[in-house]
Amino acid sequence: MSILIYWGYSLAWKIIRLLPEKRAYDLADRFADYLYAKNGRGVTRLRSNYMQINKRIEPVELEFMTNQGVRSYLRYWCDTFRFPGWSRERILETTAVTNENFLRDPIAEKRGCIVALPHAGNWDHAGAYFCSSGIPLTTVAERLKPEKLFRKFLEYRTRMGMEVLSLDSRSMDVLSQRLRAGKLVALVADRDLSKSGIPVNFFDAKASMPAGPALLAISTGADLITAYVKYTKSGIHIKFEESIAVPTHGTTGEKAAAMTQVIADRFAKNIAADPVDWHMLQRIWIDGENKNE
Repeated sequence: MSILIYWGYSLAWKIIRLLPEKRAYDLADRFADYLYAKNGRGVTRLRSNYMQINKRIEPVELEFMTNQGVRSYLRYWCDTFRFPGWSRERILETTAVTNENFLRDPIAEKRGCIVALPHAGNWDHAGAYFCSSGIPLTTVAERLKPEKLFRKFLEYRTRMGMEVLSLDSRSMDVLSQRLRAGKLVALVADRDLSKSGIPVNFFDAKASMPAGPALLAISTGADLITAYVKYTKSGIHIKFEESIAVPTHGTTGEKAAAMTQVIADRFAKNIAADPVDWHMLQRIWIDGENKNE
C-alpha cells in the first residue's frame, strides 16, 4: 500500500505539472467534485468540522461549503504539483500581505520571529514568498509514510529555500537556535500531533493545540505572531496579527496555555470569516463526536 501511495503522488506530480494550467485546475475541480460525491472519511470529517464552526448552518449551505472546501483542498495539491515550475516573480506577484511589518520588523531587529498558522490556503506558497523575498525560514514536518514520499516533500520545500526539520525530540533545540540567531520559524499549529498539547477552547468546544510556538517564544524571547492564509483568484493573501505578549505572572505552563488560547481565538476568528480555505480533514476536537484519533 505504501509503495502505491508513493507512485500515485509521483505520477500526479508529473502529469499535473505537464498539463496546461487551466486544464490542470479544471481537472482538480472535477476530481474534488468526485471526492465530495463519494463522501469518504475525509469529506465526512470536513463537513463535521464545518458544523462545529457554525452550528446553525443550513443543510444546503453546509453542503455547498463542504464541496467548496474540497475544491480548495485540491487546489492546494494542484499548486503543490505545479509549484516547482513557478518563477520567483510569479511567487511574489501572486502574494498579497496585510501587516507584513509584524514579521519583517523582528527579523530586521534580530529578535527572531515565530509564525503560528493553521492548515489554510497554501502555506507552502506563503513560505516560498518569504524565502523569495530574502527571509528564509525553518519549519517542522510530520514524517510521512512511506519514507520516500517524506523525502520527496522534504526536497520540494528545501528547493523553495526552507529548512525543514522532522518532528522529533531534537526539533525544539534546533528551532531555539534559529530564533536566538534572529531567524524566522513558521509552525502549522491548529492540530496537535504530539498527544501532549495544550487544551484550548476552540469554537466553543475543547481542542488540543501544540505547545511549541508559545514555549519557543517564552524560552527565546522571539516574537510570536499569527497568520492566516486564504486563496485569492490569482494566488494567496496572508494576514498577520501582532505579537502575543508573554504573561508576566504564572508558571511556564500557565503562560504557554494563555498564549496558546490567544492563538486558538485568532485562528477561530479567521477561519469563521473564510472557512472553505481551512483544510482540516482530520478530527481536531476532543469532546463527543470530534474526539481526537
